[in-house]
Amino acid sequence: MSLADRLDSVRRAQAAADAPASNAPSGAVASRAAATAPRLTDPFQEVKNRVHQGLIDILGPRLYDPHLPEHELAAQVRTTLQQTIDAEQKPLSHADRTRIAQEVSDEILGHGPLEPLLRDPEISEIMVNGANMIYVERSGKLYRVDTHFSTEAHLRRVIDKIVGRVGRRVDEASPLVDARLPDGSRVNAVISPIALDGAMLTIRKFSQDPYTDSDLIAFGTMSAATRDFLDACVRGRRNIIISGGTGSGKTTTLNVISSFIPDDERIVTIEDAAELQLKQDHVLRLESRPSNIEGRGEIAIRDLVKNSLRMRPDRIVVGECRDGAALDMLQAMNTGHDGSITTVHANSPRDSLARLETMVLMAGVDLPVRAIREQVAGAVDLIVQQARLKDGTRRITAVSEVVGMEGEVITLQDVFTFDWAAGRDENGRFKGGLVSTGLRPKFLQELTDLGVHVDPQVFIGGPR
Repeated sequence: MSLADRLDSVRRAQAAADAPASNAPSGAVASRAAATAPRLTDPFQEVKNRVHQGLIDILGPRLYDPHLPEHELAAQVRTTLQQTIDAEQKPLSHADRTRIAQEVSDEILGHGPLEPLLRDPEISEIMVNGANMIYVERSGKLYRVDTHFSTEAHLRRVIDKIVGRVGRRVDEASPLVDARLPDGSRVNAVISPIALDGAMLTIRKFSQDPYTDSDLIAFGTMSAATRDFLDACVRGRRNIIISGGTGSGKTTTLNVISSFIPDDERIVTIEDAAELQLKQDHVLRLESRPSNIEGRGEIAIRDLVKNSLRMRPDRIVVGECRDGAALDMLQAMNTGHDGSITTVHANSPRDSLARLETMVLMAGVDLPVRAIREQVAGAVDLIVQQARLKDGTRRITAVSEVVGMEGEVITLQDVFTFDWAAGRDENGRFKGGLVSTGLRPKFLQELTDLGVHVDPQVFIGGPR
């Protein structure tokens, strides 16, 4: 969607958001929103509003011209913006002129008060809890920032601009939406009537320069030995599940592990909101689609997994398994698509197996539990467990091999585990790292048969 189209969607969203109060939350919620709304009576805000309106009056239809390239529109906006500020009768300091120019430009071309936060490389997540409360995550810790939206309608316009860019919608009929920014950052928005205290927006930022395996080693997320082992497993076409809680860094690790896939293989990626950043040339990216306003046209992850099997993939990478798509993913792993990778939400490698069982049952196929467990044991080779620790760091806490079945139970053996006994330093950071258990995976011979060598020193017990 072009910038002009997005601006048009903003104008329509503004009209909807400024509609009569009959469409707004009722009772205490509306009273609370009115009571907490910032009062825009300061002189700076008045000047900014006049400049903003003057810019719209001067440019007029050019803001909505679909044939005007975005870079030309941006240049015209900035030139006209300076002229409008120069024509302002109220004396302005250089700092005020610069601030007005930046904020109005962010409103027209970007995402309003969120733009400075999106530009800050130290911020990894932005959490908007209504128009007047914004939190950010820095170094794994949450901080409230001194910025806000002018009104609830202002926040709604920004949300509409974001979701409209990827062809999605959010309204009272569909108050939940997942979307993404152009750089792949993940966006979730919730509005009334689901959000009782005003619209909420969560943005998980993705680095413009994706993290590499060297970065994760520097952060302490993994060790060099673990990196070498995972590299060998990917080249040796092992099926890998990355497990962890929300915000534990699963997608970042998935990006890094996927970078080990050889360049001569055909990769199909399947996601709810496209955020994977694979560097290989032969990558086919698929994204699910929600239903339209008539309740039709939905294309779920499970549909895409089924379709990907007809696209002659060497590898299938699913951003996240969260429903019956797990059954199709396991079947793909069991029918020749070795080397596939996906993520699941779980607190431990054992829990991830139970979660896979539950998701297979969600597919609506009446399978006995033993059959499901045999599918899981036959399909999954390795589970990489990730966690966000109390000190805010994201670490791989276990790398476990799925050995097979013993009776009714899937057996696991840890190859690497996190050294919790190392304690913390004076700053409260965990000093431990991944430690080799001394156990060698059962599939090492299969890797050797495929010409993939793993240094035996990797499996010597102790810090790795």
